[in-house]
Amino acid sequence: MTMKEIFFCFVLLANTVISVLYLLFGLLVAGKGEPETAGKGEPEAAGEEKEDKHIKESEEKEASETEEGEEDKLPMRDGKAVYIMNFVVMLLCPVVGPVFFGVGHLMYRFVFRQDVHLEDVIFSKERVKTNERADEERERNMAPLEEAIAVSDKESLRSLMLNVIRGDIHNSLAAISLALNSQDSETSHYAASVLQDELNGFRGNVQKIWREIEEETEEETDCEFYLIPYMNSVLEQKVFTEMEQKNMVRKFAEVGEVLYRKSPHRFTSQYYEWLCLRLLDVKDFETMERWCDRAMSQYPEELSSYTCKLKLYFTAQDKDKFFETMDALKHSSIVIDRETLALIRTFG
Repeated sequence: MTMKEIFFCFVLLANTVISVLYLLFGLLVAGKGEPETAGKGEPEAAGEEKEDKHIKESEEKEASETEEGEEDKLPMRDGKAVYIMNFVVMLLCPVVGPVFFGVGHLMYRFVFRQDVHLEDVIFSKERVKTNERADEERERNMAPLEEAIAVSDKESLRSLMLNVIRGDIHNSLAAISLALNSQDSETSHYAASVLQDELNGFRGNVQKIWREIEEETEEETDCEFYLIPYMNSVLEQKVFTEMEQKNMVRKFAEVGEVLYRKSPHRFTSQYYEWLCLRLLDVKDFETMERWCDRAMSQYPEELSSYTCKLKLYFTAQDKDKFFETMDALKHSSIVIDRETLALIRTFG
């Protein structure tokens, strides 16, 4: 045998001896820790009352000694199964196994071990929900921005404007645009800065997604489904100039055309209504009528298909088609909301 083979056999033999000694030591320690129940009889009934006090004192003493003694025990005190599993690991992993358990025990013993203080720990099954205290001063001073602009108190107006800017301003652009005409130069500066940043971001997103739409295949419609509600949420607030609003609505209609060409059956009634109302804002009656006809053809039982036509013909002052659409709505089985009912009563 060569020297390497002799050294290897010696390592295996030493590892086996250490593993066996560890197993015997562990089984011995685990055996001593098990409660001894054999040979103990039941206490006599006659001496129970006399020994109650003594038993309680003994139990309290044993409990205190047990708590102090448990700190000095080995970390592996969960029974024979733990020692057997560790033995198998040490046997199958020569050198690595014993070194792992040995170093782990030393690290636990001298580095990570520390006294546990349980004075502030509450062992309870109750769950407590912590509520943050409201900012009463801020909530008390909250008011609609439209009303605050009419107030001459510049300090309150600036404070309200800053509170609005800190929040989600995507749906508050119309209110912020009113502050552009404020007599307070600082308030109008806040409004102008916020609007400029938000609208620039909107323009950039629209251009970016439109380029992605042009690169899509005929089966892909994810960009259209994202862009339609995104554009409508800003265009309905009418924060652009008249010319730019028309251009954006035209782009909005182009996105709708792409989606209608690719997947007309997935074009919802809500999308038709959004497109029609935005086209109505810029008075593009011809394009709006085309979308109204499509909505009526695809969703003849939806109220929005009729209301869009009524708004179109009322704004375009086409009385014949207006009353024709109203009569068709009266004879249909569609549930009418309050606004449409008031319109029918007014012109009925």
